[in-house]
Amino acid sequence: MARHDPEDLNRPTRIKGRGAGSNREGRFEELTKTLEDDGWYREGEGAPRPPTHVSLERARSIISRNDSPDIPFTQSINPYRGCEHGCNYCYARPSHAYLNLSPGLDFETQLFAKTNAAERLRVELAKPGYVCEPITLGANTDCYQPIEREYRITREIIEVLHECRHPLTIVTKNALVERDLDLLAPMARDNLVQVFVSLGNLDNRLASTLEPRATAPHRRMQVIANMTAAGVPCGVLVAPIIPAVTDMHIEHVLEQAAANGANIAGYTVLRLPLELKELFREWLDLHVPERAEHVMSLIRQMRGGRDYDARFGARMRGEGPYADLIRQRFALACRKHGLGRSRDLSLDTALFIPPRPDSPQGSLF
Repeated sequence: MARHDPEDLNRPTRIKGRGAGSNREGRFEELTKTLEDDGWYREGEGAPRPPTHVSLERARSIISRNDSPDIPFTQSINPYRGCEHGCNYCYARPSHAYLNLSPGLDFETQLFAKTNAAERLRVELAKPGYVCEPITLGANTDCYQPIEREYRITREIIEVLHECRHPLTIVTKNALVERDLDLLAPMARDNLVQVFVSLGNLDNRLASTLEPRATAPHRRMQVIANMTAAGVPCGVLVAPIIPAVTDMHIEHVLEQAAANGANIAGYTVLRLPLELKELFREWLDLHVPERAEHVMSLIRQMRGGRDYDARFGARMRGEGPYADLIRQRFALACRKHGLGRSRDLSLDTALFIPPRPDSPQGSLF
């Protein structure tokens, strides 16, 4: 049996159901791994499909806080680390390097579930100095990714927030959010919840390579309609906008979202921090090689000639003529279809009732 060049075995490749084409090392790893042909490789044999592995962990705290001027919320909860949706462009991928795992395939196959999230949330909400502000679910990784069906951690978090009448926003690419309408609908009547469906394009074939295990675009559009019909305000996030890949879908997504009842809209342009730069280039070479250089050229035009610009005020929207054109197109389409802007969202914080801390003496009231 003929031997094969190790470079062929280590070259990024398409893997059905996965967004990354490689498992390149994270920036903190000291070891480099390569594949070697052991003589059993057969010509034309497809790449192995890595299974999903979930590790259970106990979080020491659960509410994350930020003071970024680019983000319209100060508090968030991420029930999971890593995300099985496998979105190739996900800005959260580099965070897996802190776990000594790859931002590539490890990010979408080596997942961590915070099984005590609801318990920790009760403790933090009950603290005397806690100030009620909306909590966002799904800010880093998707709170309704496929493993939520089994672990139900997001459901448990919403049950606590529902009980305490605490406002929340949800960002997701998964139709599983409809499961929790029994909690979200009553909260919506008190202006305590806003759901956002993240939807960058309406092309199922494109989405299957960019975000392989997320709900299909046409089904996400139905989520907007179903949420609206149940009385839960639902907006759309056109994110991320990728030059020469998804930017031609902006107006169509906003038109269809408004037709299905979306109330507000927001957007971000593609961000490529740290290891994500190389992972996204791999995706371009695998799926749209004829456009790869053009796409990267447009990205650099929005980033001051670099692949990424981390400055506040620029990282989410970009700068320059191309970024200005996207901004104008988005604003015009929102006005045309009567969509509000996500930055204008306001939920009620005055109804919050702190949870009672457990006491061995019980409670008189």
